[in-house]
Amino acid sequence: MKLTVWTYEGPPHVGAMRVATAMKGLHYVLHAPQGDTYADLLFTMIERRGHRPPVSYTTFEGRDLGEDTAGLFKRACQDAFDRFQPQALIVGASCTAELIQDDPGGLAETMNLPVPVIALELPSYQRKENFGTDETFYQLVKALAQPVEKTPEITANLIGPLALGFRHRDDIEEIKGLLYDMGIGINVVAPFDATPHDLTRLGAAHINILMYPEHAETAARHMERVLGIPYTKTVPIGVGATHDFVAEVARICGVAPKKDLSRLRQPWWSKSVDSTYLTGKRVFIFGDATHVQTAARIARDEMGFEVVGIGCYNREFARPIRQLAKDFGLEALISDDYLEVEKAIEDAAPEMILGTQMERHIGKRLGIPCAVISAPVHVQDFPARYSPQMGWEGANVIFDTWIHPLVMGLEEHLLAMFREDFEFHDEAGASHHGGHSPKPVEGGQPPAAAQPPRSISEAKMDEEAAAQTGTDVMVWLADAERELKKIPFFVRGKARRNTEKFAAERGVTEISVDTLYEAKAHYAR
Repeated sequence: MKLTVWTYEGPPHVGAMRVATAMKGLHYVLHAPQGDTYADLLFTMIERRGHRPPVSYTTFEGRDLGEDTAGLFKRACQDAFDRFQPQALIVGASCTAELIQDDPGGLAETMNLPVPVIALELPSYQRKENFGTDETFYQLVKALAQPVEKTPEITANLIGPLALGFRHRDDIEEIKGLLYDMGIGINVVAPFDATPHDLTRLGAAHINILMYPEHAETAARHMERVLGIPYTKTVPIGVGATHDFVAEVARICGVAPKKDLSRLRQPWWSKSVDSTYLTGKRVFIFGDATHVQTAARIARDEMGFEVVGIGCYNREFARPIRQLAKDFGLEALISDDYLEVEKAIEDAAPEMILGTQMERHIGKRLGIPCAVISAPVHVQDFPARYSPQMGWEGANVIFDTWIHPLVMGLEEHLLAMFREDFEFHDEAGASHHGGHSPKPVEGGQPPAAAQPPRSISEAKMDEEAAAQTGTDVMVWLADAERELKKIPFFVRGKARRNTEKFAAERGVTEISVDTLYEAKAHYAR
């Protein structure tokens, strides 16, 4: 197991917990030692749920290992059933408890509880959290969903949304609206807010809407094979993908592809924004495979960005992400090591990052604006307001989410550029207030503005530039240093290297503003 300040995916039992927490009437009995109960915090603090996850722990201690830990597990199962009276139980072991090999499934089976008991085999040392969500939901569907008579009207199952998902609650409502416009009803939404009894009715639907392949593709394939329910392959995130999704659903269900575009503002807004903010902006995309695939299409085809990096952390989807990157002329980054991701972003020198909460941290370190597009996320990405990613309203939300970091980033850069201006230096008042007059400064000159702190990436670039060009034998004059600071950090290292190379070739040992601009003109040819 790799310890880190942040992790893209936890062990697979956390994935099982996400399914259990999303559902009602289901209880998860987890064979786990003290210390493996931290996952409660993910739901109560980050997602701000109003109740604890429906999970009971055996919480054995070190002194119990020489005794009957199997007995502890059986008592925990009986206590959970007596207290919560669930419609079904799922049982399994945490990554630590897996090592003592107590076989929770076999132990629970011997108890003859009067409800279905589904055993989970989640290899903690080979697979991770998203595998845990997919496998847990599949085992529930396999055990509970049986062939039943179809509903008289055309209905759909929405499968995949669960706890700790990125805007899953709001995506459900948006998909319901898209289907309602075509006259398609909803049979079951699962796992989100579903009960084990609801899962027995899955077979009554005419189509499965696979909202998030990471969490439900195995179950979708099972239902197609056993229950004869086709499932959608298009995830409706973005304008183009939503059009494709509506067409796919209409084809499968044999209905007219009706669309209510009255709420869609993203296409016009994208065209109306000054091209300085959007066109050709270099973006690096990283997250779970579903959101990376949809974000890449939006970035290139709907926002006019240049995609300079693509990657995902869930290795189960490495093949489609590698193919996607190839289509963009790139090499995909498949990794769950945030340091490797940070290095790739630093090397690509993008103007914006589309990623997870971890990339938001990386962006702060490197001084690059970041918009979050994928789990894992933090508390600020579970808003109280309606904020979907899917459908027409999702396209509007994505536009706002992506454009604002770029606009604010440009504003911060402008403030840095004019930091030494007589009106904008640190001692001056706010210039937009009436009757503004800069505070007098002794000597008649504004004080030298404090330089903003340099990012780690910026300092590293400057050090590398010094090593490659022999800055120790060159002198940057003060005015040239100030001018260099006005260049955005992600190209500043290149500008320094080019200027010093230009000066060295001409035998110049003191670099002035004129030298800087002569070098710029030389390399711009």
